Amino acid sequence: LGDRLKMLVFGQDQAIEALTEAIKMSRAGLGHERKPVGSFLFAGPTGVGKTEVTVQLAKAMDIELLRFDMSEYMERH
Repeated sequence: LGDRLKMLVFGQDQAIEALTEAIKMSRAGLGHERKPVGSFLFAGPTGVGKTEVTVQLAKAMDIELLRFDMSEYMERH
């Protein structure tokens, strides 16, 4: 999974490794079955691959991705 993602998204090896490690631990039964696999915050400037990593991960795992554009919820000050 990690190698596949690294071929599709460049420059995000550390994030991909963290994600795939959490998934492997969960799939191996080493996580708590009533808790989520993980909670991840992707931070960084526009265009570095934050969204693309999640899109490709969802495709690779054949799961639905729910994406919320939080800029719609900002208030002007």
